[in-house]
Amino acid sequence: MSDNYVLKSENLYCEFSKETGALVQLTSLKTGWEIHNRPELGLSFRLMVPLSEELRNNDVLGERQKLTTVVESPDSLTFRWNGVVSERGGWHPIDIEIRVAVEGTQIVYYTHVNNHSQYTVEAVYSPYIADVRPPKDVEWLKSFTWAYATSAECNLWPIFDNQHGYYGTDYPTQMSSRVPTNPFYLMRSENQGLYVGVKAHSSEPIAWHIELRPGWDSSVNSRRPNMDMIAEKPVHTPFAAIHMPYILPGEVRNLTPVALDAFTGDWQHGVDIYKNWRDTWFTMAEVPEWAKNPHAWQQLHINSPEDELRMRFTELPAIAEECKKHGVEALQLVGWNDGGQDQGNPSHDHDPRLGTWEELRDAIAKCHEIGVRVILFAKFTWADRATDWFRKDLIKLAATDPYGDYYTYPGYNYFTPAQLLYINTKRLIPMCFRSEEYMKICEDEFQKLVDLKPAGILYDESQHHGVAWLCFSSNHGHRYGAPNYANDTEFMRRLGNMPGVPKDFLLAGEACYDWEMGSYHLAYFRTENKRHIPLNRYLHPHGEFMTAITGFNDRNMVNQCLMHRYIISYEPGNFKGKLGDYPETLEYGKKMDALRTEYRKWFWDGEYRDKCEAAVYVNGEAHPTYAVFKAEDGSLGVVIANYEDEPITVELRADNGQVFNKYRSVDTTGIKDYTGSINIDGHSVVIVM
Repeated sequence: MSDNYVLKSENLYCEFSKETGALVQLTSLKTGWEIHNRPELGLSFRLMVPLSEELRNNDVLGERQKLTTVVESPDSLTFRWNGVVSERGGWHPIDIEIRVAVEGTQIVYYTHVNNHSQYTVEAVYSPYIADVRPPKDVEWLKSFTWAYATSAECNLWPIFDNQHGYYGTDYPTQMSSRVPTNPFYLMRSENQGLYVGVKAHSSEPIAWHIELRPGWDSSVNSRRPNMDMIAEKPVHTPFAAIHMPYILPGEVRNLTPVALDAFTGDWQHGVDIYKNWRDTWFTMAEVPEWAKNPHAWQQLHINSPEDELRMRFTELPAIAEECKKHGVEALQLVGWNDGGQDQGNPSHDHDPRLGTWEELRDAIAKCHEIGVRVILFAKFTWADRATDWFRKDLIKLAATDPYGDYYTYPGYNYFTPAQLLYINTKRLIPMCFRSEEYMKICEDEFQKLVDLKPAGILYDESQHHGVAWLCFSSNHGHRYGAPNYANDTEFMRRLGNMPGVPKDFLLAGEACYDWEMGSYHLAYFRTENKRHIPLNRYLHPHGEFMTAITGFNDRNMVNQCLMHRYIISYEPGNFKGKLGDYPETLEYGKKMDALRTEYRKWFWDGEYRDKCEAAVYVNGEAHPTYAVFKAEDGSLGVVIANYEDEPITVELRADNGQVFNKYRSVDTTGIKDYTGSINIDGHSVVIVM
């Protein structure tokens, strides 16, 4: 019998110290992996409580606090600390309560803070795991988080990647992802892992934090010491969910609950834990009918802050005619606004040097008559710091840091040496989306877009906010340290529900994070990477995602679009050219879209399963680039891509024993019998049913 408190979910075994409440043992019941097994290192929580602007780094270390009470029940433990002692400030009347509950397969942390002190509780570490160790007999342990269109992976063992300058931390540290853009975090090896994720739809910022103590044994290759002690110090990797609640004196706060779970298999099985929870409350936005079918776009840039003035509005119908000729259904127009792309934000006035407002409206109408929908590029996240509008008025609505200054974003470079060297680049200022006054300004600017009668908008950098996680202004009508992400999905719903917005008006955004897909119809990304991990597609098997195709014979990117059900955005000349500028790419893309339309049962309407439910091999080794689709009748279709120059021979089999018997490539018109293997030419792709 253990002398500690014990909790067991279906997948995890936990022990907690009766003296301190620290987590001293964490084991996966699925595999026996002892995730944390050194009781002497056990941790419970940690607070950051600045004492003044001059004395900020003041920790409250949970393992040094006196546990007041523990309440046991069959499926939970509630630890309470009445008052805490900080490292530099002595005793503080700050009460902490952490309820650790068994919920099915998960262990869930519910953290409550009652701040009776004169200081602000800035950060709370909970849960706090003292030492995440790799499973036995594995080659590596990595983190897995969301990043623009894909995942970000960092080495945890035997290499530990450092994401922050050594001058600014005591130990090699990783803290690059955050809620709500990244609501879960995986630590995984080849065949198992630990899941950590939020258990509430909350905009409270949470960072996933892990560090290597006391540090590398060899810094030149970032190697973790392969021992328990070095230089008489324990080698360990503490992990924490760091909440940034800014709990003011007298405030009481329930923090976002955080769940732990164990899984086996590849990353998809960890992500499934998150998806299963998210699907209990999340609803996808209803996409306009025209955007639900296989189709392609063109993105066209006609001006920038450096004044290319590439095309007048009256020339747009000729572009639409070319789109119509090649079966391209939508034209995204960039740089139509006054001053060009990324100038004058958040203004959505037209650029009079390209034509009159009436000429732009009429050109859009003519494009629609031709059969090509015009989507207008839009931008609300930032303000252009160089404008009089910002200097005189918008400055008071900018997201504000704790010192009373606005946050800044470096901006984007266009064409000229002065821009590319960041000499005259337009600096962008993250605005406060908790300010109703700024929201009203955005509504007025959105109305200008609607009045031009496009088929929709594509909101660039939709709610990215840069470094402005929080806003500390006292003049925006929100609390101190309010999450700037809190209105992200509501913002687009408000725009879409404004009077006069057509029901089939498309609301698209760039790099929408998972929860934003509840109010955006389509998300645009750039995914040019041979080893692109389709995390967004896996999270939303039927969502509308689009990616850029820029190469002059970009077969591999077209193949990627088939493999991951991405809509093509044709962007010849880095979206400055015409479709006819890259005929090889265009013709191959048209063939691909025709193929997936013909076999849409699997490759458009089917459920995207990534690499689950079937496996593909080359010479007995796992092939890295394929995707499985499951039709409504349960039958499987597989897309297999060969990104390399040389041909390959592949074999495949379904986990459920389904027999594959037919295949076809984009380049051919006839379907062939599958008899055990398929030859795939370089830069080609096949579908197998």
